[in-house]
Amino acid sequence: MNLNLRGKSALITGASRGIGAAISVILAQEGCKLHLAARNEEALRLSARQLSQDFGVEVTIHSLDLSKSDNVASLGASCGEIDILINNAGDIPVGQLQDISPDEWRRAWDLKVYGYVDLTRIIYPKMCQRGSGAIVNIVGAAGERANHNYIAGCMANAALMMFTQCLGGESMRHGVRVVSVNPGPTNSERHLSHVKIRARRELGDETRWAELQARFPAGRACNVDEVARTVAFLASDAASYISGASIRIDGGISVSRTS
Repeated sequence: MNLNLRGKSALITGASRGIGAAISVILAQEGCKLHLAARNEEALRLSARQLSQDFGVEVTIHSLDLSKSDNVASLGASCGEIDILINNAGDIPVGQLQDISPDEWRRAWDLKVYGYVDLTRIIYPKMCQRGSGAIVNIVGAAGERANHNYIAGCMANAALMMFTQCLGGESMRHGVRVVSVNPGPTNSERHLSHVKIRARRELGDETRWAELQARFPAGRACNVDEVARTVAFLASDAASYISGASIRIDGGISVSRTS
């Protein structure tokens, strides 16, 4: 399928690793001009060099902490004319209500919840003025399934799902689509740190984390490439009638009787 993305420009936040890095590869393969944003400047430079070498695309990096509102404003001003916005930056800690301090909770939400909202607030009106654009929010299946051991993440994801629905229900009137994807457990550095905590809590040994994934319907967690390919489709004209929707990518975990 030709996604017709060649020549379009995309901003990906949280692009230095995991799902964000995988999305950058898929969009580079499709011929997109890329803006990559994350805190790790060295990782961004390495990624930009590799993407330019492998796919011949233009890559601009933005080394910023997007939990800071001034940095969000600066990034939005630099990338106001993009065709595709991928909101992906986030790092919300695992824990129950009393495990997460008020400062930790606010820092996490400043990056993922308010970071998504504020960057969209800058870029969305410019897309509406042009009458085209796509915004894909990387949220998470935890927003659909209450878990007291991930309370800050479940609440953040639920808020961003509703953000997607509220905005995506209106955006089509202006030629803009807003969607989200809800990955379940996904093989990334961040997921591995979370699943080790769960293995330590449930099995008494963090090195037994693979036993937890073996319980999933597919016998494994999702791969970052599987999420990235879905994101590329949703950002493309092939998904031209999808807006305000949250697409779950969890291999049936949420509806399985055994997971």
